[in-house]
Amino acid sequence: MKNEIDISVDFAGLKLSNPVFTASGTCGYIDELADFMDINSLGGFITKSITLEPRKGNPTPRIVETDSGMLNAIGLANIGLDRFIAEKLPLIKLYRPAVFVNLAGQTIDEYVAVAQKLADYKQIAGFELNISCPNVKKGGISFGTDPKQIEKITRSVKKVCQDKPLMVKLTPTVTDISITARAAVDAGADALSLVNTFTAMVIDIETQKPVLANRTGGLSGPAIKPIAVYLVNKVYNEVAKPSNIPIMGLGGIRNTRDAIEFMIAGATTIAVGTASFPEPDCSERIAAGLASYCSKHNIRRISDLIGSLQ
Repeated sequence: MKNEIDISVDFAGLKLSNPVFTASGTCGYIDELADFMDINSLGGFITKSITLEPRKGNPTPRIVETDSGMLNAIGLANIGLDRFIAEKLPLIKLYRPAVFVNLAGQTIDEYVAVAQKLADYKQIAGFELNISCPNVKKGGISFGTDPKQIEKITRSVKKVCQDKPLMVKLTPTVTDISITARAAVDAGADALSLVNTFTAMVIDIETQKPVLANRTGGLSGPAIKPIAVYLVNKVYNEVAKPSNIPIMGLGGIRNTRDAIEFMIAGATTIAVGTASFPEPDCSERIAAGLASYCSKHNIRRISDLIGSLQ
């Protein structure tokens, strides 16, 4: 029966072999992870954030482990648009999964410039609009907490995406995430990605100083999963389902059971992030487990699970 099970999904106009992606910022540009797993086993891949100019990011230390998770304050370090086109796009072309480029910048014009230049390349399937990074002083989360700014940047970037879907990544650090989700959808978002990390702090009690040079960082990992599942279900019921907009769910996913939980809550696809650090092949194993779960529960199509919470 396993051979008859369909684990493919339709996501923002794309037909994917399965719903498993990597989360931006955790798996490089694609070639780094290829040494540890079969990239072609995934439904999709999301690159590190790409900005118009190269970024060194925040000073170190910028990662610290916590109970059931970690804090990061990388600061959108990346090689910049020109090097990404010259060095990484030829490698991306070698793989089958749908590759989304995570877009970042300090101004709306910078976001637009990156998207506009990359929209011409066929090996890129879509874009993830990063307006929810808590670790940069300009841009990032400053766009993602204001519904008017979300509408403005989403509408501006959407105009230059050509036929590629635009997914907006939402921060959980707002009073009501459905309001920001609605703003993105009203401005033309083709999909929503949630949740990004929670702003948090770890203190060294010997020095009485923050462990991270940036003072604060983004909390990710299993510690945030129950909150992320709740927020995905909330946005699914209040915004995504009525608007027929798909959700990518992420936040603490470590195994197939976690992935299924997000799908039942309303996610069409899921992304694996922090778990890839201790287990680089985590996303591959999750994808492999989907058919087994469906077989065990007599589910013919994994898409039937989406939003099936009773």
